[in-house]
Amino acid sequence: MLFKRELWAGLADGTITLTFRRWRRRQARPGGRYRTPAGVLLVDAVDVVDPADITEHDAHRAGFASRARLLRELSAYGGDQVYRIEFRFAGPDPREELRRSDRMSDDEWTALTGRLARLDRASRHGAWTMRVLQLVAERPGVRAAELAASIGRDLASFKTDVRKLKELGLTESLEVGYRLSPRGGALLDRRGG
Repeated sequence: MLFKRELWAGLADGTITLTFRRWRRRQARPGGRYRTPAGVLLVDAVDVVDPADITEHDAHRAGFASRARLLRELSAYGGDQVYRIEFRFAGPDPREELRRSDRMSDDEWTALTGRLARLDRASRHGAWTMRVLQLVAERPGVRAAELAASIGRDLASFKTDVRKLKELGLTESLEVGYRLSPRGGALLDRRGG
């Protein structure tokens, strides 16, 4: 689930425990765990609601100053059903610790290089993992569109691939572009990149 930056602190400290979304169909489920920049959220309940039933208290739990402000925000997203999603903070994103870890045991190294090799083999555009890691290392903070074009890739598949590297704790998203994490840097160092 996506949240505006100004809500991240409230998600992490547990003061924001509710959100409302306009969706054509349910996109979250009770028991689901969702990563956000603030950490992992555990969803407790997802219900369709009538906007008229949203209370002032609900708006505050969702991080809004008032019910009116929340309803204005919801109205900007069209006429789909309104879902009330109740959640709690479940802890930091496990990728954070992974990204900071620049030391790997031999077993971790073997598992990581095996995963990268599988990603390369499964790709329709050939081996890409080390090439993209090297590119991000050489050009941190550069827009994804520019990075993709520099190696002849379309933007959508390039961004999908960078997200795969992020899942492995090798890259970090910036306000614009990406950078290598300490773990990604350690991998390049170990591979002689």
